[in-house]
Amino acid sequence: MTIVLALMALLAQPQASESTPTLDFEYYKANVEPIFVERKPGFTRCVVCHAEGGRVGFLEEMERGADGWTEEQSRMNFEAVSRLVVPGKPLESRMLMHPLEPDAGGDEFHNGGRQFTSQEDPWFQTLSAWVLGETLQ
Repeated sequence: MTIVLALMALLAQPQASESTPTLDFEYYKANVEPIFVERKPGFTRCVVCHAEGGRVGFLEEMERGADGWTEEQSRMNFEAVSRLVVPGKPLESRMLMHPLEPDAGGDEFHNGGRQFTSQEDPWFQTLSAWVLGETLQ
């Protein structure tokens, strides 16, 4: 009887699930952050609206004439942007769904236009890889 109760207790325990991926700063800095300043024909750069002086600022303001952020600013950006994603779940992450075309599964609202026309867009793929736990090798 004791063995049966022990087995029942063991079976009643929640099953271990896969661990949540960790967002990698180095991958972010090398691959994700450059997307925010990159010029994409027909679109406004992310940094225009999402830097401190923009309408919905969550990125640090770059120094005048700079084409990127300092290490400290990048770490602050990483922390801010990390709050806009659900690690392991790109399709539940505002960072990916807001600028994605609604016909491709994105949100209805994004004032900055649709940066990604499909989930196959290279920038969307880069962001997805980061959210899924991609690291620099």
